[in-house]
Amino acid sequence: MAESSSSSPTEEIARLIKRLSAYVTFKMSSLFSTSIPNLDSRSIGAIAGLAIAVIFTWRAIRAPPGEPRRRQPKRRMQSAETSSAAVAQSNLASITPNDVSLPREDNGVQDVVDQFFQPVKPTLGQMVRQKLSEGRKVTCRLLGVILEESSPEELQKQATVKSSVLEVLLEITKSSDLYLMERVLDDESEARVLEALETAGVFTSGGLVKDKVLFCSTEVGRTSFVRQLEPDWHIDTNPEITTQLARFIKYQLHVSAAKPERTAPNVFTSQSIEQFFGCA
Repeated sequence: MAESSSSSPTEEIARLIKRLSAYVTFKMSSLFSTSIPNLDSRSIGAIAGLAIAVIFTWRAIRAPPGEPRRRQPKRRMQSAETSSAAVAQSNLASITPNDVSLPREDNGVQDVVDQFFQPVKPTLGQMVRQKLSEGRKVTCRLLGVILEESSPEELQKQATVKSSVLEVLLEITKSSDLYLMERVLDDESEARVLEALETAGVFTSGGLVKDKVLFCSTEVGRTSFVRQLEPDWHIDTNPEITTQLARFIKYQLHVSAAKPERTAPNVFTSQSIEQFFGCA
């Protein structure tokens, strides 16, 4: 009795299986030694039930003990990972933008760094070349664009060059071949325009000469000038001329205070060339 009480459950189960195996062996030997017709139904049923009991007992003892031992480490790992993730998430949640602050000295340094790395504003020359898409030839009318006056009749009295346009003209002549043109009613108006341009210093930059200032007596004549010169850009204030030239000129700038309802895809609109090139 002391031996059975000190033995483990596994040893007891092993002894039970041995006893069952011995009993099954004895019964099987009896079965083969006795003719089957002499066995009754009770004996056959008892042997079959005993064999089934041994099989299920062996499976129940052998299979389950190994599975929990293999799965327990995984469960422990999952629980550890879950706890670690929970701790990390709680730490992140505890840090809010309001909690992050810099000392005053660091704020001052940051302001200096931000100011140093601010994007550099492009120069007027860079903006002119960018807007013109590296166009090599530009034609431009005078009235309403270069001059303060807006009609040929006004030119019979005076001609005044816009001071705000001079810097833009200088940059255009640096990168493109510029031609100015206008319709005038008499020779005096032509001389007056040339004198105003010279006084404003338009011809002193070296990119524009008097021979590139063209005059005509009709609007059709100005259209002909443009088509003959075949510029990359034409600048005008007359919407009819802009529409006529849209099929022949690559790009156009229509200078007007009001944007027209319909324009061709290659026609841009601006209140002034200074505004178009970012100078105003």
